[in-house]
Amino acid sequence: MRNRYVLLADAVVISCAALGAFVIYFGWLFFQFRPEFLPFLAVALLVKLVVFYWCGLYRRYWRYASISDLLLVALAWGAGAVAMSLLVAVALWVGWIQEFSRATLVIDSLLTLLAVGAIRLSIRVFYDPGVKTQPRWPFSQGEETARKRVLVVGAGDAGMIVVREMQRNPQLRMDAVAFLDDDPEKLGKRIYEVPVLGNTGSLKQVARNQSIEGVIISMPTAPGASVREVVETCHNLGLRSQTMPGVFELLDGKVSLSQLRRVEITDLLRRSQVATSVMSSRYVTNQTVLVTGAGGSIGSELCRQVAFSRPAKLVMLGHGENSLFKAHANLTKTFPDVPIHVAIADIRNQARIEQIFRKFDPKIVFHAAAHKHVHLMEENFQEAISNNVGGTGILVETSLKANTERFVAISTDKAVSPNGFMGVSKRIASHIVRDAGRQSGRLYTVVRFGNVLGSRGSVVPFFKEQIARGGPVTITHPKMKRYFMTIAEAVHLVMEAGGISKGGELFVLNMGEPIRIVDLVEDLIRLSGLRKDQIPIVVTGVRPGEKLEESLWESGAEVQVTANPDILKVTEPEMPVDAFLEAKEALQQAAQKGDRLRVESILCDLVPTFTPSFNDPLSGDDQAAEA
Repeated sequence: MRNRYVLLADAVVISCAALGAFVIYFGWLFFQFRPEFLPFLAVALLVKLVVFYWCGLYRRYWRYASISDLLLVALAWGAGAVAMSLLVAVALWVGWIQEFSRATLVIDSLLTLLAVGAIRLSIRVFYDPGVKTQPRWPFSQGEETARKRVLVVGAGDAGMIVVREMQRNPQLRMDAVAFLDDDPEKLGKRIYEVPVLGNTGSLKQVARNQSIEGVIISMPTAPGASVREVVETCHNLGLRSQTMPGVFELLDGKVSLSQLRRVEITDLLRRSQVATSVMSSRYVTNQTVLVTGAGGSIGSELCRQVAFSRPAKLVMLGHGENSLFKAHANLTKTFPDVPIHVAIADIRNQARIEQIFRKFDPKIVFHAAAHKHVHLMEENFQEAISNNVGGTGILVETSLKANTERFVAISTDKAVSPNGFMGVSKRIASHIVRDAGRQSGRLYTVVRFGNVLGSRGSVVPFFKEQIARGGPVTITHPKMKRYFMTIAEAVHLVMEAGGISKGGELFVLNMGEPIRIVDLVEDLIRLSGLRKDQIPIVVTGVRPGEKLEESLWESGAEVQVTANPDILKVTEPEMPVDAFLEAKEALQQAAQKGDRLRVESILCDLVPTFTPSFNDPLSGDDQAAEA
């Protein structure tokens, strides 16, 4: 409905309100003895319409009116009532009118509020398909029966938005039949005319009684255990279940049916939401931020969450142009107002890195670039040293020269008591960053965590491919355990840790309990709609550089809880600074020569808890030379 028609409707009801006030107070024959009516009517029309226009009542799309719009109506009405009272008082004082009933003003104001509010409410109701009564003609019976009967698990804000969207979009052919929610206060209540029939434990009974055909899990803040219980019940009942993304994926808190997706392993393993400070990542706002490894899983998620905080400029630095192209395209589509630049470079190329820093002058650096595959780094130890150690050293040195204020490096639990080149190289890289923070007094810090679910090259996509092929799924050991966290949650905590840094700290994310890899595989098989006995699991043996279980910190480390219980401050034995400076050049030279034994010897001196794997100490080239 066009707002000019709303204005005309307001003019009519304002006139009716003025007339009604005089009739109610003075009776139908007030014209004979109340000459002030016509001047009052003219002033009411002029003043109230001007005030309503000034308050913005005619710049609203009333078919989508919300609570804030209704509050605006109340504000405009109050302003109009005050203006009318002041004008009447002035008219009495000047002598333009001899008398005026205050009761008439009150009645007029109340009638105006009711009438103006009713106009807008009627527009809202008329255009809302959720409250319209749809006639059911005989010929439309087939269309009605084609609608899918849906049960919504979670009657919070997300669940209400999901139901509302179903009601507003009949073309979705989904009928919300009932809610389930564990809040006893909601049991038996109706939300948007949809009843809350029980808690999540009653899913089986409600699904059968209500002939449910599908289940939507709308609990973005719920822990994975709660999601798992619902999913397993749906699986046993043969019902398809879909879910909303977790809270860390919904950066802006906006929920819609377009975000519905199949339940993933990340949903089953996510943890309870920890209340975090709204300002925890605001330190990137209006700053130039550079992210290394920006084309990778963690790097691209860092870019997404940084862009959400509205930096002055975001620089995506990486070596692979294809992954950077894809990540950049997604970000520019989601955040069109954020200046985003791509810098293709190898972090080991010092001249190129210095050129990028001179061009963009980043004040904050998130360092996510690294070689991370354990068994590949055992065969290519030279790359682990040159990239993870040498590349980090170049980035830190360049950041210090460029007066970069904050540097946050990503580390791994494989850096704890490492027995592979990947882990020990990350341990030394952590030392480089933290030592720079302590020596310079700048906010240079390290954040360590375990495996992230769904990252590029992680076990989850690999297992999914094997399951899709019908198996077998290969695991290295039935007792192998790993710490897992979703990418979005890990990055959220990384950014928060960067915000609380004082310089030189090692923060470790609270990863919860480690998960057996075989249990992870069985979950993936069930989520694929199969039974465990349909997909064989084959044990291939532990590879060089791997451990059955990882640790999050060294034995004897001092662990302190920060303001966020999911971020721990850990103090571990440090490398002697002088010894490290002397060994750094020797380490890189030995790696360049491919001298594995010399590299291992230097690493054992630098990191006493390092245990080299039992790999053949001679590379293929060295063996050929020996022959």
